[in-house]
Amino acid sequence: MKYSDARESKETGGLRVLEISYMGRIINPVLIWDKERVILIDTGFPGQLPEIRSAVEAAGVPFSGLSHVVITHQDVDHIGALQEILKAAEHEIQVITHNEEKPFIEGVKRPLKMTKERLAAMFAHLPEEKREEASAKFLEVLKSPVNKTVEDGEVLPWCGGITVTHTPGHTPGHICLYLNQAKTLIAGDALNVLAGQLTGPNPEFTPDMETARKSLEKLIPFEIERVVCYHGGVFEDKVKERLLALVKG
Repeated sequence: MKYSDARESKETGGLRVLEISYMGRIINPVLIWDKERVILIDTGFPGQLPEIRSAVEAAGVPFSGLSHVVITHQDVDHIGALQEILKAAEHEIQVITHNEEKPFIEGVKRPLKMTKERLAAMFAHLPEEKREEASAKFLEVLKSPVNKTVEDGEVLPWCGGITVTHTPGHTPGHICLYLNQAKTLIAGDALNVLAGQLTGPNPEFTPDMETARKSLEKLIPFEIERVVCYHGGVFEDKVKERLLALVKG
């Protein structure tokens, strides 16, 4: 099957950066496709299935064509609607992530940033006897099966080739995805765009900043023409120079 898009080509298929609103903020899952598959990269917050579906279909891609979901890492704004998407599908969707993220996404381990303190703050408005139940239900919503795990340097042979780069620090199994023929880096939360400038990982949400900054060195060899950040969107201005500046500190 073939879908129309501004970035579409015979070699790579299509690419659309989605804009999903949440409490006044914009997050940017990415949709890519070729003749045989449709891939969603990250899934927004819990409850955002309608927004994801609308954004996919606005790209000219039927939501029923979704075949794969790639998760860059375990944070709630990246896995939140995954369970809903899988339940809404009329066929099996393959879920892909790094092997270090799998137990957190499947619920074997609690997502690292979903601490008891954070959950308590989220449900502080409820009567005390209801908070534990609400926390358990919220964590249950975040559980989804992972069908395939990927390793550093692995190339997924879709959409012109997708090179996986393990970029730990923000989470242990965080990955970036380089679209080889589109020369586009999907950075997850390894990078951000703030006030129009490419910046490093957000210290507030990055437990191991030293490792996260070190991980950026692995991106330098790629011929990157544009970066898509989950927070901030697309950056295309002298990407290599900016990455080198971030690595040098």
